[in-house]
Amino acid sequence: MNYLSLENITKTYGEKVLFDNLSLQVTKGQKIALIAKNGSGKSTLLRVVGGMEGVEGENAKVWMNKSIRSAFLEQEPEFSDRHNLLEATLDSDDPQLSAVRKYRLAMLHPDDEQALQLALQDLDALKAWDMEAKVQEILFRLNLSDFEKPVSLLSGGQKKRVALARILLSEPEFIILDEPTNHLDLEMVEWLEDYLKKGNITLLMVTHDRYFLERVCNQIIELDLGKLYKYSGNYADYLEKKALRIETEGAEWEKNKKLLQRELAWVNRSPQARTTKAKSRVDAFFDLKDKVGKVRVETEMQIDIKGQRMGKKVLELHNVSKAFDKKIILDGFSYKFKPMERVGIVGPNGVGKTTFINLLTSNLRPDSGKVILGENTVFGYYTQDGMQWVEDKRVIDVIQDIAEYIPLEKGLKLSATQLLERFLFSRKQQQVYVSQLSGGEKRRLYLLSIIMKNPNFLILDEPTNDLDILTLNVLEDFLMEFPGCVIMVSHDRYFMDKIVDHLFVLEGDGQCIDFNGDYSEYRQLAKEKLQVLKREEKVVAQQSKEVVQKPSLITFEQRKEINKVEKEISKLEEKKKQITNAFDDPLLTPEKIQKLSKELNDISQLIEEKELHWLSLNG
Repeated sequence: MNYLSLENITKTYGEKVLFDNLSLQVTKGQKIALIAKNGSGKSTLLRVVGGMEGVEGENAKVWMNKSIRSAFLEQEPEFSDRHNLLEATLDSDDPQLSAVRKYRLAMLHPDDEQALQLALQDLDALKAWDMEAKVQEILFRLNLSDFEKPVSLLSGGQKKRVALARILLSEPEFIILDEPTNHLDLEMVEWLEDYLKKGNITLLMVTHDRYFLERVCNQIIELDLGKLYKYSGNYADYLEKKALRIETEGAEWEKNKKLLQRELAWVNRSPQARTTKAKSRVDAFFDLKDKVGKVRVETEMQIDIKGQRMGKKVLELHNVSKAFDKKIILDGFSYKFKPMERVGIVGPNGVGKTTFINLLTSNLRPDSGKVILGENTVFGYYTQDGMQWVEDKRVIDVIQDIAEYIPLEKGLKLSATQLLERFLFSRKQQQVYVSQLSGGEKRRLYLLSIIMKNPNFLILDEPTNDLDILTLNVLEDFLMEFPGCVIMVSHDRYFMDKIVDHLFVLEGDGQCIDFNGDYSEYRQLAKEKLQVLKREEKVVAQQSKEVVQKPSLITFEQRKEINKVEKEISKLEEKKKQITNAFDDPLLTPEKIQKLSKELNDISQLIEEKELHWLSLNG
């Protein structure tokens, strides 16, 4: 079934062509990701699909299947200021959702027994208890609990999560998502990934989350120089097929370039005989010139700014504690940073990751303990909120206000204009006002403003938001070569896995665990621990359950065998506990983690077999 058709769509802003004569179809079951460089028009194209932007062209057509339920998640959703969080989340015409909304609002004021009783009757009459359970899960997963907080007081991240929850609860068949993982913590992203993989959901989304692209999508479309290129498969398939396309284009460009040179020599001879054949050659020359001129040249953001030398003492935390009222952020945390460390900070939203960073940078004083900064340590702090821009300033003026020149390696220096070019801002774009930049372009400009101050200790709080994949690739290469320390908070699992050596895991109640590994290794271990706990609970429940036995039917030999199996299970449980505790060693290598994981899996399977044998003996 066809869900969406775009035909001959053109969109321009002044002289800038975002897309030209573009066509696209979305059919049932497709999970399509749209990727492009920042400023290419990704969000604009989604807004065209959502009916929020007009299009140009005589034959332009935007068709959406009206027989299906569709929903659109914008980057910056808007709500009625009259609503609180709960009302905004459950704002729907659906009778079951309306009943759940009425019930949950009544639960906020349980003293009004009549309102609560009427709400319960509606839930029963509409058989809406399954919907109530779904509301409960989604509100919990997206950490939406401050139900009575007015929408006007919600942060941008909270509004994005409210909008996402509202969309998922409406159970649309076709979902259009603009950067759905922004403002979600890592566990939320993983949950959303699993949710969207369901076969009955059709997707069209913009995301820079490469694990999302890899695990959810079955088609990727790239918007490049106003044209769409379509690739079947996930992110790995896209990389392979795009490389082949660029190689083919490169060969075609070289061929056309040589032909152009020959044709140029011929045109320059100004042939006197204006025959039909000669005129056709002149026309073909100009067509070819236009074709070669439009060929895309892959430009990468280059970052080779000289870093400041770092001393032996970098940054030290000695028994640091911090709390806000009864909420404990850190409780007696100590650590000495070494040069060239790459550390990721993870933990659920609200656990205190940004507070932790502010303690490191002395923007916040600890309640007890000391934070000692090395004499030569210079922070470069990329905050989640970004820079407060003067919107009526040109891009070049913003950078020149920081410095006219910056030092490079080997004694060289770079002008502000040259530096901006390396950050993919052309001479023409440097004259553009900041207000005209896309969100991703502003992020790139902000990143430049941090790096050009020549720090040797980078702190990056959600640096990947709104950056395109090309920029992310280059930023990753820079961070891996950066001659200093890097600390980052990021919901981008791919980015985190590629950069960090170890993690500070904030678990709440002041606990900070130093985990020796990347994020994927940490999540795998956490999942295995959870499985072990569930299995242990299951065994305890089984053992505590009354088993009606008929002694007369159990022989002496069977009783002997039962006792033997029980002793074996007890020993295996003790061994499993030892392996589980071994995971807490902060010095574990990835190889050791893999070995312990295999041992844990083997012993768990063996316990399960023994338990089944025990049950059969008691049957």
